[in-house]
Amino acid sequence: MDTHLLIKIVHMTGASLACLAVFVRAFTLFKGVQGNMPNPAMRTLFVALQHGAMTLIALTGIVLLWMKNFDAEPWFYAKVILFLVLLSSLGKAYRKDDSMLLVQRRAGLFIAAGSLAAIIVLIMLKPNFG
Repeated sequence: MDTHLLIKIVHMTGASLACLAVFVRAFTLFKGVQGNMPNPAMRTLFVALQHGAMTLIALTGIVLLWMKNFDAEPWFYAKVILFLVLLSSLGKAYRKDDSMLLVQRRAGLFIAAGSLAAIIVLIMLKPNFG
């Protein structure tokens, strides 16, 4: 099997795991919340799944970009910015700070879900911004 194809499959698997992790971890902001903090049940597993998936996406994405000699389409830069928005908003939603209101955490989750949906749309459409 071609190395590029193999890394692309691993990258897409990481993206699927990330979608699953964001979706499953979202329930912790709606069920079993304790004050302004998310539900602590299975927190370690969800955090590990989300961090592992995001790390896998970033590493395989960098390798794929390197394999293409850093020749990227214009929509790729929008995807990178949306990925950074995704990471930032997830960090805001699940921060270990009790002073953040639950509504702020849910807003961070909503922004993360929107950026994840936008990334998927960008990948499917591959628009030409030029």
